[in-house]
Amino acid sequence: MIKLTLKSLRANSVRLILSSLAIVLGVAFIAGTFVFTDGLKQASYDKVGKLDRKTSVGVELSEDAFRAAGRNPDGTKVESPGFDQATVDKVAKLSGVAVAEGVLRGSGALTGSNGKPVRGYATLSSVPTSKDLQSYGVTAGRLAANPGEVTLDTRTVDKQGFKLGQSVTVAGEKGAGQKMTLVGVVDVSGTALDFGGPFIGVTPAEALRMSGTAKYTGIIVAATPGVTDEALAKEVKQVVGSLGDVKTRQQLLDAGLAQVVQNVEQFNYVLLTFGAISAFVAAFVIANTFTIVLAQRARQTALLRLVGATRGQAFRSVVLESAVVGFVASAAGILAGLGIAAGMQTVLRRLDFPMEGGLVLTWKTIVLSLVIGTGITVFSALVPAWRGTRVPPVAALSDSAVETARKVSLFRLISGGLVLAAGVVCLVGAGTFGNFLFVGAGGVLTFAGIVMFGPVLVPFLVRVLGWPLRKLFGATATLAISNAVRNPRRIAATSVALVIGIGLVSAFQVGGESIKDGIGNQIDQKIGADFMFQSNAGDIPQEVIDKLRKLPELGTVSEPRQAVDEASKLQIRSTQPVFALNAGEKTVGGDPKTLAPGKAVATEPTGLKVGDKVTVKGRSFQVVGVVQQKDENKKRATLKQVSVMDADFTAMFPDYRPYALEASIASGVAADKAMDAAYTVLENYPTLELMDRAAYKQQLTSTVDTMLAFVTAMLGLAVVISLIGVANTLTLSVVERTRENGVLRAVGLTSGKLRGMLAVEAIMMALVGALLGVALGTAVSAGAMNMINSLGGDFGVTVPWGKLAIILAVAAGAALAASVFPARRAVSRPVVESLATE
Repeated sequence: MIKLTLKSLRANSVRLILSSLAIVLGVAFIAGTFVFTDGLKQASYDKVGKLDRKTSVGVELSEDAFRAAGRNPDGTKVESPGFDQATVDKVAKLSGVAVAEGVLRGSGALTGSNGKPVRGYATLSSVPTSKDLQSYGVTAGRLAANPGEVTLDTRTVDKQGFKLGQSVTVAGEKGAGQKMTLVGVVDVSGTALDFGGPFIGVTPAEALRMSGTAKYTGIIVAATPGVTDEALAKEVKQVVGSLGDVKTRQQLLDAGLAQVVQNVEQFNYVLLTFGAISAFVAAFVIANTFTIVLAQRARQTALLRLVGATRGQAFRSVVLESAVVGFVASAAGILAGLGIAAGMQTVLRRLDFPMEGGLVLTWKTIVLSLVIGTGITVFSALVPAWRGTRVPPVAALSDSAVETARKVSLFRLISGGLVLAAGVVCLVGAGTFGNFLFVGAGGVLTFAGIVMFGPVLVPFLVRVLGWPLRKLFGATATLAISNAVRNPRRIAATSVALVIGIGLVSAFQVGGESIKDGIGNQIDQKIGADFMFQSNAGDIPQEVIDKLRKLPELGTVSEPRQAVDEASKLQIRSTQPVFALNAGEKTVGGDPKTLAPGKAVATEPTGLKVGDKVTVKGRSFQVVGVVQQKDENKKRATLKQVSVMDADFTAMFPDYRPYALEASIASGVAADKAMDAAYTVLENYPTLELMDRAAYKQQLTSTVDTMLAFVTAMLGLAVVISLIGVANTLTLSVVERTRENGVLRAVGLTSGKLRGMLAVEAIMMALVGALLGVALGTAVSAGAMNMINSLGGDFGVTVPWGKLAIILAVAAGAALAASVFPARRAVSRPVVESLATE
């Protein structure tokens, strides 16, 4: 039987090539994920200790110190924890210390070559001035050693086209930006200082000044010869006490490696989730392929039974065949995985993810990929093998085809209908119960219902969608649709594979667009300003606010802030009269536009009325207006809000500085002119970013766009695998209908019409699966939006018809391409030879 199985593999190699492609691609994604993440790990291992290789002992702020930071109950700020210069000096005087320096790492900003702030989180960090502590990877120039000098990272320098000796504008969390001389370039990629944005390295003293603080966030120490790191750590601990966590060089390295492994492993799980989806789709394709192949070999199986082979031997032969196919396909998938890994690197780098590392193929990846791929193939073939080997020996003596389209049992239809209904109920009830589990269960149950109901649902949809084609193309389309629905289980299995990938893509697309529109609507409702000014580091300096208010091109400049008055339990909002009424609110009493010093505007449900007095921080305010939120927002209001003038807010909460500003354009001034005027004030403040309403929406929704691009790219392989299933089914059906196609050609069906018939059949299979996927994805997104709204969100369901139409068009186009090979094979065979086929 083993020899017979191997001969069968050689004889049916063409039939199995397409089926093995599904496993090749599924394994390629999984293997590529391991290759990619192993490359990330290797690169991180090489770089994680780079910043600490000359540090004997490092001191970081303890968790207790961080917990102590924040605000007092009265709203005043608690002094930020840290190590002052006196503490650093005490450490430096210890007997085992060769040199010690303070370390400060925070946020900053950098002006790019276009005169605007460089996007991304900018890290402002002190760099060591002592050579005994300098361990940065300098690629050009040197580290900053004097006031007015700066060192930048290689990625930023390359993107901005900066040159050594050039003057660049940088800023910390406090004060205006300043011109500094670029003296060096360092490679911080893959280290703890790589956040994807610019790295700005200055001397410790400059870092303190630019951050507006007198305390460091850490201390680094180099030991004198002969002193162990452990002994030195004990000495340092006696100086810093409970304020700092003291670690030796090895402990710093271990902590860095642990963080790297955790981050990479988390990313690995995300990618493997997409790999599992692709493998699941591949299992559908493999199961369907073996079902068709074994049905076509039914007489061959019956003949083996007739000459003495037992059913168990026939079953084991099929299982062995699937194992060989799975193993060979998995081996090819490992090689293809190298290309997938390279593609992942390219995609993520284009999405501005900081990615380092090459391609690392380990024995663990090879073994896991072979086991997974072979296991999926064998598991998927078990049920088809069990059914396909039930052929009685007498079937070998029959002249008729053994395969018949089995009817769908009433039990399956009833069960499928109940499961489908349960899925719909879960999706609808997700908003009522406010639990994401209902969304997940609803999606799974609805998909399961489609699978169970598929043999009835899919042929019905094919007939409905095929009606216009029958009118347009006549007998050609009629034959195609008849062929498509001839075996309901087969076409259902083929179409359902597409439902998975396209359903997930559609769910993310609808969900992403809904979130983006919801964010945009909230901005329109809550922000009435023409311009928004945002700080990327710290609060906005008062001198900037004063300069903006003096610009004739701007109307009103407001400092939106919020604080809670513990005595009155009111949320106090800072605003200006022109912004006192948001777009999502309506006036129910008085006039919010009459807001003035000593006056207030109340937002229901405070219970305040026009003319009432309200006391905040010992100050009395008269209510001049009452506004009401939108109905859907009103029921989620948890804090009663009162709005006062900016100046009144500042007097009551002086420590609450604004991190953003809102401004209107002066009457009669063009938007471009007003923006240019505002930029003249901001040119020396790279931490501040100016946006109009559209740009502000784009900033808030850009993350959603990035996520959608990433998810769509990752799920694309699952869709490709399902389309391979379409090509598989069509190719095997052509083999099965060889004589039938020969008869059609003999009675006048041209080669072109035969190609058209197969093309229509492929498009119908793909289009029905794609439509079901789009419907499922839209339903899941609708359930998710309802669930989010029940928790306090305000999102509608936005269906991106254009993008969904593109998805359907791509599926139909890919199916059309998938019909080319089967059609070529069908028309290339001579008619006489086709008629002679049994």
